Amino acid sequence: MTTTGNRLQNNSHNLDYNRMPEAKTKWKAIQHYIHDPAEGTYCGHTGKKWAITGAFYTCFLTVLALLFAICMKGLLATINPEKPRWTLDESLIGTNPGLGFRPNSDNTAEKALIWYSSSDPASVQKWTKLLDKFLQDYTNSTLLPNGGRNQQICNYNTPVKPGHVCAVDVNNWGPCSPKEQYGFNNSAPCIFIKLNRIYDWEPEFYNDTKNLPKEMPNNLVQHIKSTNSSWLNTVWVSCVGENPHDTENIGELNYYPKSQGFPGYYYPYKNIPGYLSPVVAVHFLRPARNIVINVKCLAWARNILHIDVRGEKTGTVHFELMIDE
Repeated sequence: MTTTGNRLQNNSHNLDYNRMPEAKTKWKAIQHYIHDPAEGTYCGHTGKKWAITGAFYTCFLTVLALLFAICMKGLLATINPEKPRWTLDESLIGTNPGLGFRPNSDNTAEKALIWYSSSDPASVQKWTKLLDKFLQDYTNSTLLPNGGRNQQICNYNTPVKPGHVCAVDVNNWGPCSPKEQYGFNNSAPCIFIKLNRIYDWEPEFYNDTKNLPKEMPNNLVQHIKSTNSSWLNTVWVSCVGENPHDTENIGELNYYPKSQGFPGYYYPYKNIPGYLSPVVAVHFLRPARNIVINVKCLAWARNILHIDVRGEKTGTVHFELMIDE
């Protein structure tokens, strides 16, 4: 009887371990997961286990943050904020600068198209405001570092002083000045061309009128030949219609400044605070109306090659101009 009793007792213990789990609602199950008073757990772990886990991750993340800080400190110690480590041929951008134009649309689909109606003030202001924003540092030197106090008026015969930069005066460019709305209101817009900055790059000028490239436009050749010899150290700029019908529709062009290029005294670029890239304003005097005109502008120096690099053309820029009545 004793043996039988023990077996019954053992069976009762087995039955106790194999009981059906208590039926719970979803809300009750969530409550028990967050805190189970019977087991003394929070989210499935006891307070002691959570304390151990928290201590481990606190130490781990602290050490990780210290290692990251040490690495960043070491990296920043090797960086010169005033000069890139690799320049010119050693750098990714190389020695062949690209050209850009302003104004350009914020709309990606119309990035290269300048399209407006001269009889619609809102349409005109859309583009003049973009130029105002682009030229705000040029027209208001107080926006520059140190209030632009290290700017000086430069010319071909006066070298820039150490620590100084040359001013770019766009206020006296006739119809291409801000007060004249850059000619947009008169259906004769001015488009601004700039050369991309490359640290330490110096142009090799076409300052010998006897050795100009054959592909240079004839009107630019004549301009160079008529230019004072002391002004020949210039990166020349020319704009033409891309196709024969564009050449017919583009009309007469004027350039500001009258040197028709980027004067050599703005180079090399040394990342001096307050430096402003020189710009050239191309004034379209009588472009055809109601038709898209494809325009190609080129910068001319012996060390500027007009080539296509990874889908981007260097030394040249394309844009389209359309003026509605």
